Amino acid sequence: MLTLPASCSAAILTFASLFSKRVWQHAQTLLVGALLAPAQRTVASALRVMGLSEDRHFQNFHRVLNRDRWSPRQAARRLLIAVIDAFVPSGRVLVALDDTLERRRGAKIKARGIYYDAVRSSRSQFVKSSGLRWLCLMVIAEMPFATRRWALPVLTVLSPSERYHAEQGRPHKKLTDVARGMLLQLARWLPSRQIVCVADSSFAVIDLLASVREHLTVVTRLRLDAALYEPKPTGTNRGRPRLKGKRLPTLKAMLEDKRRRWTTVTLARWYQQNNRSVEILTGTAVWYHVGKPVVPIRWVLVRDPTGTFRAQAFLSTDLGMSATEMLECFVERWQIEVTFEETRQHLGVETQRQWSDPAIERSTPALMALYSLVALMARELHRAQSLSTRRTAWYLKEQITFSDALAAVRSEIWQTMSLQTSPSDDDMQKVPRELYERLMGTLCYGS
Repeated sequence: MLTLPASCSAAILTFASLFSKRVWQHAQTLLVGALLAPAQRTVASALRVMGLSEDRHFQNFHRVLNRDRWSPRQAARRLLIAVIDAFVPSGRVLVALDDTLERRRGAKIKARGIYYDAVRSSRSQFVKSSGLRWLCLMVIAEMPFATRRWALPVLTVLSPSERYHAEQGRPHKKLTDVARGMLLQLARWLPSRQIVCVADSSFAVIDLLASVREHLTVVTRLRLDAALYEPKPTGTNRGRPRLKGKRLPTLKAMLEDKRRRWTTVTLARWYQQNNRSVEILTGTAVWYHVGKPVVPIRWVLVRDPTGTFRAQAFLSTDLGMSATEMLECFVERWQIEVTFEETRQHLGVETQRQWSDPAIERSTPALMALYSLVALMARELHRAQSLSTRRTAWYLKEQITFSDALAAVRSEIWQTMSLQTSPSDDDMQKVPRELYERLMGTLCYGS
């Protein structure tokens, strides 16, 4: 029987009813093994760190991912509710949407494709890699034990290439089509909350914005040459009703117009800087292309008085949103890139070795969700005692990061699972042989 600390049990018990009793026991073992494993996050590594390397029924643990019946979508919903209740109990819910590439190779991985690799590319070099493309939706929230906001993954969906769908004989769903489904699903899960989604320029698409603007607010980048128009005239005209009014100058033309009066605002946070002053122009318009729906937007043009960065444009589908609020929301989008890097570095994303389609569609979203579960567990630990950082003589670390939270959760699990068997009133505490071998194996084969 697996024994877990109260902080961990509280975070994962909400998922118990999604599984049968037998499958739930195996799922818990894999979850805790994925937390404790130091390198690869394969089923085999999870079983080794849990002391089950001699279990002859190891195939039952593989079946949790590739065969057993449970709903990843319902698991994502329960994770979202847990994250919202813990970190954003009231007010506006800020979420970030972005795609990431899981570099994978192998002929048996059917959904893999060739995609742009943002991690390995630079301004002077364009790199493509073979792998799986995932679209991830994250809740951006304040952590009670950290000084910066974290982006907590709640819903991760595979977005295969057009070639894969053609081979399967299925209609292709573009990245923006998958994004629309995810955002509408989020709105259905949180019907009574105001939702603001921040995304990069890949999602500045008229069709996407028009389909979700009635349910939530989207803040994203805007092209400087976007076709903007005045709202449609209110008078009655013969013929077909007009969709738009007079064509407005492009944002690029406004940027070059010396007669424009710019407003200086101070942003509380601008990427790595605090209290940063920038100059802005803002207004409302209609974004329209022939054959596309009409999208009313608020646009903001930003330039730096010192010339440190190039002028940028942003849009919001909420016309009542202020320019300062738009910029402060969009800056938080960077937290999603931090999460992508930390899941690779600390949770073993890209190290799993599943080949079957169901296991692939479940393993990576599970590892992404593990990031949010660690945050929930660390919150419970912080309530009992403040979390500490790992400091050295050469690095006086002051801010708690994800690695510190993960280390605290691991320490609590190890103590509860094994070390609690030692008498607390003796000076010498004996370590059981089985535990000793597990710890030595974890340390010696950690890389």
